[in-house]
Amino acid sequence: MRPIGDKLVIATHNPGKLREIAALMEPLGISCVGAEELGLPEPEEIGNTFADNADLKAREAADLSGLPALADDSGLCVDALHGRPGIFSARWAEDEEGNRDWMRAMKRVWDEVEATEPDGAPAAHFICSLAIAWPNDGQAETFDGRVDGTLVWPPRGDRGFGYDPMFVPVGHEQTFGELDPELKHSISHRADAFRRLVWALRDEALSK
Repeated sequence: MRPIGDKLVIATHNPGKLREIAALMEPLGISCVGAEELGLPEPEEIGNTFADNADLKAREAADLSGLPALADDSGLCVDALHGRPGIFSARWAEDEEGNRDWMRAMKRVWDEVEATEPDGAPAAHFICSLAIAWPNDGQAETFDGRVDGTLVWPPRGDRGFGYDPMFVPVGHEQTFGELDPELKHSISHRADAFRRLVWALRDEALSK
């Protein structure tokens, strides 16, 4: 894997996601700048998988900024809903004007789960695909991560973002919306994908 350098564009307009990724990159000595701060547009997510969407977002941000760019595509996959909302996780939160209301999205998930599987704790998992792309030559690499858990209702906690307040990771009693951010960063789907990215960077450094 090629070196990243000391500055990385994070291809997101989501401030919560930007904070979380920047915190994960900080130990590597890499400073992060968000796509919104650079005035970069949000590309339409037309991929069929998380990896497809992460890849297209990273490539566009790298080409427009002239810097290496990292993009994340992630979402909630509910077993009882056959993996939905999946790649449409953010779109389930959008109204007709494109504004996102995550409580609305969580209520939709829970209502559909209740209609499908009214008894027991619904199994679910978060998936994260990270893509890093370099400008000019089109090179990109993708790393995937996952965390399993169950859903609860009503949502609990005001930390995190998105569906975090309704997701309890395996081995814990608190939701991602309640957990200490440092603990969440160490066990999340995004952290799992980042570990794979860091291993690739370490292997590159060791091979020199």
